[in-house]
Amino acid sequence: MSEKTQEKMSGLSRRSFMKGAGTLAAASMFGGVAPYVMSSEKKVLRYLGTAVNQDTTIGEKAKEDLGITIEYIPVTTDEVTKRILTQPNSFDLVDTEYFSLKKLVPSGNLIGMNANRIKEFDNIVTAFTKGEVAGKKIGDQGTAPKKVFYLEGEKSKKFASSPTEWVTLVPTVYNADTLGIRPDLIGRPINTWAELLNPEFKGKASILNIPSIGIMDAAMVVEAMGEYKYPDKGNMTKKEIDLTMKVMTEAKKAGQFRAFWSDFNESVNLMASGEVVIQSMWSPAITAVRTKGIPCVYQPLKEGYRAWAAGFALPSTIKGQKADLAYEFINWFLSGWAGAYLNRQGYYSAVLPTAKANMEAYEWDYWMLGKPAAKDIMSPNGQKLASAGEIRDGGSYEDRMGGVACWNAVMDENRYMVRKWNEFIAS
Repeated sequence: MSEKTQEKMSGLSRRSFMKGAGTLAAASMFGGVAPYVMSSEKKVLRYLGTAVNQDTTIGEKAKEDLGITIEYIPVTTDEVTKRILTQPNSFDLVDTEYFSLKKLVPSGNLIGMNANRIKEFDNIVTAFTKGEVAGKKIGDQGTAPKKVFYLEGEKSKKFASSPTEWVTLVPTVYNADTLGIRPDLIGRPINTWAELLNPEFKGKASILNIPSIGIMDAAMVVEAMGEYKYPDKGNMTKKEIDLTMKVMTEAKKAGQFRAFWSDFNESVNLMASGEVVIQSMWSPAITAVRTKGIPCVYQPLKEGYRAWAAGFALPSTIKGQKADLAYEFINWFLSGWAGAYLNRQGYYSAVLPTAKANMEAYEWDYWMLGKPAAKDIMSPNGQKLASAGEIRDGGSYEDRMGGVACWNAVMDENRYMVRKWNEFIAS
């Protein structure tokens, strides 16, 4: 997710993009810097991010509990990276993705966060700190958080190979992505990524047209077909990129794909209309299709999931009272209310015990334990997401996050990859 701003713009109530647009508009008037200096509030945090967590309700709750006004600056993933690299004084807190850190940390524009100031640090899920779920190692191809979680020092530009007190990002939200299917139109079990290129679905398949994510899905398909086993799907060589694109281009020329989506709404419409029966999808898109009364499943696959993760970071320019406010907000974010809010939307929170304490037992059983819903499952704003008796796609947290095969990444050969991907789309 990775390009999660697009999800927010979909119109789902979770993603209150327009409510935050005023902040962005104001920011543009001041050369891209949110006008904190003009605010009459004493406790203000300028929050830059891709909008995954930039929810008006979360901001209002933070103001109620802490007296801190959150000024959201919602932009795209690429723009987040650009702002950090060129305008580190234009925000007080940033929510960015782990795969971006290889670009960001060498700049010195992010400061190491002091783990000792994070009250729930020891309770952050081990998927981040150790690359484990329930004591078992999970896939770490791509930019697994554990590879970029620690810094050598507060102002270091290098990742630490073992735990230190200095952290790159304090995780906010993460998930495990897979393929979405229309079970009513397919009419048989689907259990492998290879099905995306099954000629049975000629003209009814789709893959997302966001190169850095799409190629990971493509690699899952190629490997599932037995064409090639990648040492690291998240950091391919030029030859591996060529091989991947060759397989996908041949399928495209044979008419396998109905479309290539890059906008959240496109993925929803393709699936809801029945034009597509199997495709790359994001969890909230599955929900959007289901709320139309149309069967749609986020299908667990035997090869595993492609995961993504985001977290809070601080600019190197922050200090004094402003830094104190940032830590206060981050500690609040991990204290449970926000975590429960995110869990109820199908995401995962970084500290599970505090989130659990803020959820009803039947909610926790459904979202986290993979049990049948004892009651109808509702979103935070009252939208029905699942009926009593239903089980979450993929089951429990341990099953889903424990089944991660790879993580979103930026390859060393990123420019070459993007060029070859665009050639595939244009072929």
